[in-house]
Amino acid sequence: MKHHLTELFTQALSQVAPEQSGVAFEISRPKQVQHGDFACNLAMQLARPLRGNPREIATRLLAALPASPYVEKTEIAGAGFINLFLTAAAKQQVVKQVLAQGEAFGRNNLGNGKKTQVEFVSANPTGPLHVGHGRGAAFGMSLSNVLTAAGFNVAREFYVNDAGRQMDILALSTWLRYLEWNGVHLAFPGNAYQGDYVRDMARLIHEAHGDRYVRQPSAIMDSVPTHEEDADGHLDALIANAKTLLDEDFAYIHNFALTEQLGDCRNDLTEFGVTFDSWFSEKSLFDSGLVERIVAELEKHGHLYLQDGAKWFRSTHFGDEKDRVVQRENGLYTYFASDIAYHLNKFERGFERVINIWGADHHGYIARVKGALTALELDAERLDIALVQFAVLWRGAEKLPMSTRSGNFVTLRELREEVGNDAARFFYVLRKSDQHLDFDLELAKSQSNENPVYYIQYAHARICSVLGQWGGDPAELTDADTSALTGSHELALLNLLGDYPGMVESAARELSPHLIAYYLKDLAGEFHSYYNAEQFLVADEGLRRARLALVIATRQVLRNGLTLLGVGCPEKM
Repeated sequence: MKHHLTELFTQALSQVAPEQSGVAFEISRPKQVQHGDFACNLAMQLARPLRGNPREIATRLLAALPASPYVEKTEIAGAGFINLFLTAAAKQQVVKQVLAQGEAFGRNNLGNGKKTQVEFVSANPTGPLHVGHGRGAAFGMSLSNVLTAAGFNVAREFYVNDAGRQMDILALSTWLRYLEWNGVHLAFPGNAYQGDYVRDMARLIHEAHGDRYVRQPSAIMDSVPTHEEDADGHLDALIANAKTLLDEDFAYIHNFALTEQLGDCRNDLTEFGVTFDSWFSEKSLFDSGLVERIVAELEKHGHLYLQDGAKWFRSTHFGDEKDRVVQRENGLYTYFASDIAYHLNKFERGFERVINIWGADHHGYIARVKGALTALELDAERLDIALVQFAVLWRGAEKLPMSTRSGNFVTLRELREEVGNDAARFFYVLRKSDQHLDFDLELAKSQSNENPVYYIQYAHARICSVLGQWGGDPAELTDADTSALTGSHELALLNLLGDYPGMVESAARELSPHLIAYYLKDLAGEFHSYYNAEQFLVADEGLRRARLALVIATRQVLRNGLTLLGVGCPEKM
C-alpha cells in the first residue's frame, strides 16, 4: 500500500512541480489513529524549493492526486501533512495476499541478488563463547535472514583468529596445565587463560601422550622476567621458551587447543541456530602471501613510512586519529595488516557488499580499515560496519561477570540451558544493536505478558488452539470473503499485517532486525486484544470464515517474523 500511495504522490508531484521530481518524501503511519492510516510529508518537503506555504502546496497536490479505489478520504493537517484514510476493502485485501504467499509474504527484491557477505561472531577461539558473544551471534544470524528475505544473496562467515599472540597464549596456558598433570608445577601467569576448559584440554593431552611434552622447569624459566617486573614480557618469554623447547610439538599443542575450542564454538553456535557458510582462517592470509602483498602494495603507493624500524600506514591521511603499524621492527606483521589483507580478500572473492558485525569497542577501528581499502583503490563504501554492544547479564540485582582470560564468566551454553534458545535469540535482538542491553534472566524465563517472547509465542499458540477447535482445513479459506472485517480490532490487525513487508524492507535497509522484534510485539498485542474482545467461531458462516482467515493470516505473519529472528513457533503452551 505504501508503494501504491508513493506512486500516487509521485504522479501528483509531476503535475504540481515537475522540476522537483527528485525530491525525497515519506509515506508513514501517523502516531494517532484519528489522523488516518498514512501521512505524507511531500508538501513540507516542497516548501523551501517552491518558496511556498506547505498547506497551500498540499492543497495543490491533493487536486492533482489521481483517484484510487483504496483511498476513502484525505485531509490536510498541521503544518502541511496530508493524511490519508483507506477504505476497509483496501485493508482487507492483505488477508488474501498473506494466505496466497504464505512463507513468502514480506519478502522483497530490495537487494536484487547482490552478493553480500555478513561476517559476525569471529571470537578468538581461546575459550567457550560467553553471553557477550551471544548478542553478536543472534544479531548476525537474524540480520542475515532479514537481508536474504530482502533479496540479497547472503554468505555468512566466521573469521577464525588462528594466528597471532592470543592463540600462542592459549597454547602456553594448555601446556603449563599439562605440566601440572605430570607433576611439574610452575607459577601460573595471572594473564594466561585460567578457565577449567584449559585444564580439560591439558588432561586430554596427558591421557593421550603421557609425559612426551614435559621439559625441565629450569629450561622453561630460563631468562624469563618475573611477572611482577613485566607481566607481558613474562608471558612472551615463556612462549618463546616453549617454542624452542618443544619445537614442532608446540604446533601440535597449538593446533590441538585451536581445534578443541573451535569445535566447541561451532557446536555451541549450531545448537543456537547460528550457522556459517564458511570459516575463514586468518593463518591462510599469511600462508598465501596476501599479507606480505598488501604491505608491499601500500608501500609502493607511498602510504607507508619507516619509523623506529617499524612500517607505519599513514591512516591519518584517511581520517584516522593516528597512524598505525603494519609491520613491527622484528619483521612480524600486526593484526591490522592481516585485517587489511582479509578485507581485500573479501572483495577479491567477488562480494559486492561486505557487512562486518563488530563489538562496540572496535568503533575506532572503522576509519583505519576503510582508509586502508581506499589506499588500495577499493570502494570503502561497499563496507558497512554494524556495531554491537555487549549484553550485560543480570540475575535479579546481581550483575554477572564476563572475563574470558580470568575464566570467570557465564557461557552462552549456560545461558541457553537456563532460558532456552528462543528467549535468548529474541532478547538479544530486542534492542538496536549499538544500544546497551541488560539481559534479565528472570524475565526471560517467566511465563507472563511481560516476557515479550512468551507473549508473541502465546499469540501463535492461541491461534493454533482456535483452529484446533474449528477443525477445518485452512486451505479452504484462501478465497474467503473478508468484507465483514470492519470492527476496530479487525481493522487495526489488518493494518499491522499490511505493514509487515515494509517492516522487512526497513529492517534490511537499516541493518536493524530489532524492528521485526518490535513489530511482532505489536502484532501479538493487537491479536490478544482481538481475541479477548471477539468470538471467532460464531454461528454466521460468512463472519466465521472471514475471522478465521484473518487469524490464519496473523499466524502466518507471526511465523514469518519469528523465523527471521530464529525463534520457534509452538502450537501449544
